[in-house]
Amino acid sequence: MTSTLAHSAAKTPRRAWAGLAVLLLPVLLVSMDMSVLYLAMPTLTAHLDPSATEQLWILDIYGFLIAGLLITMGNLGDRIGRRNILLAGATIFGIASVLAAFAPSAPVLIAARALMGVGGATLLPSSLALISTLFPDQRARNTAIGVWTAFFAGGSAVGPIIGGVLLHQFWWGSVFLINTPVLLVLLVFGPLLLPEHRAAGLAPLDLPSVALSIGGILPVVYAIKEFAAHGFTAPSVGIGLVGVLLLTLFIRRQRTLTEPLVDLSLFRRGLFSVAVGSSTVGMLALAGMSFLTSTYLQSVTGRDALQAALLGIPMAIVVFACSMGGSRIGHLLGTKTSFVLSLGMAAVGNLLLLGLGVDGGIGWYIAGSVIAGAGFGIAFTLVSEVSVSSVPPERAGSAVGISETSFELGNGLGLALLGSLAALVFRSGGDFAPTLGETIARAGHDTALIDSARSSFVHGMHFATTAGAILLAVMAVIALVAKPAPVRANSAHSGS
Repeated sequence: MTSTLAHSAAKTPRRAWAGLAVLLLPVLLVSMDMSVLYLAMPTLTAHLDPSATEQLWILDIYGFLIAGLLITMGNLGDRIGRRNILLAGATIFGIASVLAAFAPSAPVLIAARALMGVGGATLLPSSLALISTLFPDQRARNTAIGVWTAFFAGGSAVGPIIGGVLLHQFWWGSVFLINTPVLLVLLVFGPLLLPEHRAAGLAPLDLPSVALSIGGILPVVYAIKEFAAHGFTAPSVGIGLVGVLLLTLFIRRQRTLTEPLVDLSLFRRGLFSVAVGSSTVGMLALAGMSFLTSTYLQSVTGRDALQAALLGIPMAIVVFACSMGGSRIGHLLGTKTSFVLSLGMAAVGNLLLLGLGVDGGIGWYIAGSVIAGAGFGIAFTLVSEVSVSSVPPERAGSAVGISETSFELGNGLGLALLGSLAALVFRSGGDFAPTLGETIARAGHDTALIDSARSSFVHGMHFATTAGAILLAVMAVIALVAKPAPVRANSAHSGS
């Protein structure tokens, strides 16, 4: 990896690498904010006293809005300029972060998180798409994508760690306020180091497609969340059907447009479909595992936020390192084989969490999180490379929007599906409050109830992480049987 980086650097101006460093700032923040609340929720709950439903919305609304807007923002960036939309999104994200940090109530925090989602939706596709402009050389571009993905995946892994350190010293709002100085650096140096890029000759954004995509994605995700939490109720079924209808109309419209919002032909190119499926399932499993193990380390084993954060350091290091090396592994083994290997490793890591118990098993946690982290790091790098190499540079924003939407959908569904599955098993174990933290708070000195609740939570966590492992294994099989065709004629992955 070192020789590759040195070779790439020799052929690429220093200004490009400096520009990459600036692009990494919003990527790190957006991915951190997916997971930073995992450790902060117990403290936040004690101060704002949100209901169980409000807790889920505090966690979910950010990822759901990003998922609903990514495709639109990726296409918008292709048209009005990727740097323009990056800087505008950073401004919105920074303002919303301040509102979240000082939110006086749960509804205000939910609204601030929603606004953060709007800003965050502009940051991911524009930052990754700008890499194709900064790095015309294929080898340098692959290296840059590996670094970008390392910060994206590493941000998700390091979010709880940074959150734990901040919570140890400051109040819960500090996990949001830290975004502001970082974004100020981006706003100062972005115009100086990042080139503007807009595709010439593209038709104006098709507004009916924008409305159908957002109007379809959000109701479907909401319905899935409600199905997982409360079962099939008439309102949730109705909302889900509306979303499916709008998405059906959206797909039909894309087939009639000369410049669609989503190029459906991408899913017939090489391993693009495998990449999108891997990012969705991978983030689903990672989000579920991170949230449940963060709760386990604090509410079951009794560790404080900082102690729980420190136990996450091995996984964060491995995710970062394997993301950096994912491109090289793809070259050595071929993209298809690398997908199978990485998804299989992530599945094994999730299964190792079955060794966690009420009274011990931290060694199993470290082993499982490290092995899963290695798999996630490799897989996410491959997803980013496949997405960028699937289309000409002028359409990179739209292609990246699709892949990043799958990341965000996976993150939201991981909390909704796996989190709700764990909660369902937990509540079936006794007469408990909706969450483990509430049960412990209400139990007082009833140690028998507390022990029973902790045992039931561990049981639910085992169910959920095993479900995540099964989904990862299924996706690995799909990757194994996928047609081994190159993504593009000049793709570096000849083995794919």
